[in-house]
Amino acid sequence: MIYVHVPFCHRKCTYCAFYSKPIAGGHQPFEDYVDTLLDEMERRRNEQAHPVKTVYFGGGTPSLLPPAQLERIVDGLRRRFDLSQLEEATIECNPEDLTPEYLSALRSLGFFNRLSIGLQSLDDEVLRLVGRRHTAAQAIDAVRRAYGSGFHNISVDFIYGIKSIETTGAIDIIDCVTHISAYSLTVEPGTALAVQVQQGRMVLPDEDEVVRQYHILHDAFEAAGFHQYEVSNYARPGFESRHNSRYWNRTPYLGLGPGAHSFDGCRRRWNNPDGSIGEETLTPTDAFNELLMTSLRTVKGLPLSVVPEGNKERLHLAMQPYIDCGWIVLKDNHYSPTAEGLLHADGMASDLFV
Repeated sequence: MIYVHVPFCHRKCTYCAFYSKPIAGGHQPFEDYVDTLLDEMERRRNEQAHPVKTVYFGGGTPSLLPPAQLERIVDGLRRRFDLSQLEEATIECNPEDLTPEYLSALRSLGFFNRLSIGLQSLDDEVLRLVGRRHTAAQAIDAVRRAYGSGFHNISVDFIYGIKSIETTGAIDIIDCVTHISAYSLTVEPGTALAVQVQQGRMVLPDEDEVVRQYHILHDAFEAAGFHQYEVSNYARPGFESRHNSRYWNRTPYLGLGPGAHSFDGCRRRWNNPDGSIGEETLTPTDAFNELLMTSLRTVKGLPLSVVPEGNKERLHLAMQPYIDCGWIVLKDNHYSPTAEGLLHADGMASDLFV
């Protein structure tokens, strides 16, 4: 699997803590970025020894790249990596970028078979509060337009835990969508949102209200035919994100571009924006704790088969309070979180770390 980081955006959303470069003054450094990316592909082509099953273009805002530059990247991937078994190729998009012309160009590439569209909200006030450039109506139109252009595997993103939850507009696009990601807003240090909260210019709902909003969305998505397979992700049967699911299984992957991370099964490596490289080697304990954390965020849960023999009894004793309170069930040789347990997945995992 390969991740391609495209760092550009029109402007930074208030909540965003990822590395990105807002484009200002009309300067568009896309060609230089692609030149550097192709050089990195060439240097690191041997790090992806197996056929690539999934490719994901994330950001930033990958849909800011002109079609000609996207074509250069796709051609670079095809030349340097074995894509003969490619199952899923996703590109993240903002609604305002998905013009008929842009969608036609994406289709003409013959590469992307999945779009991930960042709606974030269908409430115009919320969209303004978090710095999004589109309106709810534009978001709905973009999804319809993408589906009409031939993209029939479409994921949309929502954020909750801001002000309100608006699900009415989703009815207009529900038949066009195969996957939904819904994330609880978190205040990351160093973001504009953190400053707004600290200064009292943004008041976020309390935990009880956030949980209430989670349940509203969960019930609405389930009623519309989507099943929850990870704490923040819902899909129609067969349309689960193959790329993201491999992250949760700790499948090795190659990350290309500034800010991208890679994992070879033992080591994690990341590209720093200044061009330097960071790296850490995981101990067996680190690896198990990572798997514990990601597994408990999925409906399937943690398979007993991956628990080292010496830890099985200790882990079961530590799990027992969560089993007793109904947050974890033991079934099919998995410790699986219940719907309520998913809300506490991160806290449970940290308590269970070896």
